[in-house]
Amino acid sequence: MLENRFPNIKVIESGVKQLKSEEHCILTEDGSHHVYEKLCLCAGAKPKLICKGNPYVLGIRDTDSAQEFQKQLTKAKRIMIIGNGGIALELVYEIEGCEVIWAIKDKAIGNTFFDAGAAEFLTSKLIAEKPEAKIAQKRTRYTTEGKKKELGTKANADNIGSALGPDWHEGLNLKGTKEFSRKIHIETMCEVKKIYLQKEFRISKKKSLTFPRDHHNQTVTTDTEIWPVYVELTNEKIYGCDFIVSATGVTPNIEPFLCGNNFDLGEDGGLKVDDHMHTSLPDIYAAGDICTASWQPSPVWQQMRLWTQARQMGWYAAKCMAAASLGDSIDMDFSFELFAHVTKFFNYKVVLLGKYNAQSLGSDHELMLRCTKGQEYIKVVMQNGRMMGAVLIGETDLEETFENLILNQMNLSSYGEDLLDPNIDIEDYFD
Repeated sequence: MLENRFPNIKVIESGVKQLKSEEHCILTEDGSHHVYEKLCLCAGAKPKLICKGNPYVLGIRDTDSAQEFQKQLTKAKRIMIIGNGGIALELVYEIEGCEVIWAIKDKAIGNTFFDAGAAEFLTSKLIAEKPEAKIAQKRTRYTTEGKKKELGTKANADNIGSALGPDWHEGLNLKGTKEFSRKIHIETMCEVKKIYLQKEFRISKKKSLTFPRDHHNQTVTTDTEIWPVYVELTNEKIYGCDFIVSATGVTPNIEPFLCGNNFDLGEDGGLKVDDHMHTSLPDIYAAGDICTASWQPSPVWQQMRLWTQARQMGWYAAKCMAAASLGDSIDMDFSFELFAHVTKFFNYKVVLLGKYNAQSLGSDHELMLRCTKGQEYIKVVMQNGRMMGAVLIGETDLEETFENLILNQMNLSSYGEDLLDPNIDIEDYFD
């Protein structure tokens, strides 16, 4: 499709075998050599699977594995989800007709995105009965086109497909075998200690627990059902399930490019890039999850391995490469001035702005909150009278106002608590 639309583009479908940076050349698995003037590495990230090679552990990392998950779910009565990021949050809400045991290592859900207060606000929605109208999406939607190829065979499982993007579960029917809408039990402050296959579990003579019926009745009952796989958690609890979903984050996919090349790497294992997306090697750029932003960032921006940010980086890297080829200078792109992410969790619109979790501000900050149960949750991070970040959950209509207040760093000390007073039309005031 790209080649048809743009005659100057050539698409090569092949994996990279080796990068020879000194020779400005790439060797691909199909045996070809490709010489480049400038190169941009956008190989994304790989999922951190809790356990490799176990047929009952599924990672959800791309469109193919999401479809494989849907196929497995249709036969499942109970699954276990490990992880506390965006994919885990979306899954627990979307799955119907299947018991879900959700194990997280933190005290509260979604701690990459929220503080404990916001987590509490959202958890009440999780326990409520689900069916409700979906909120309308006002942004561009990203979906895959046309019929999917047959799912790759297991031998092909190492090939990472395209990243999921914000609309990955649209069009997937995430329904198990049971007739109820949602049953979720959350195990906090724990990680996976050991995974047993059915036979190993029988030999171990250990006992597994039934799905907890309610939180008040703490009687522990042994599960009589026989499951394909069992998970022992660090809190000593054992649960059986049909399969396990590993949603424990990603690591930059740098391996194919390291051999013989002396890249500077960031602490998180990504290729270090400067403010023009240039790596430490000549004529090689990187963008998205594979890279680590190593410039002095704006005080209200931080890197996060999110689909939206990868897209902005790719767009900016292309501009930088084109400018370098023409010998032009180029300014840092505006999208790196302020961290902004819009998503949807539990059917609430969620907007994260700036240092929304007071990242790197130490104890030198104040929080202001406004919460209407079941409707909205607003948290503002203030430092020296200036707004540094915000979390907006629900239809608050405050995102543009707050975005401007964070960007222009206006001193808001004189407004005090009135800033979040629901009776004051703050967006009109600062218009």
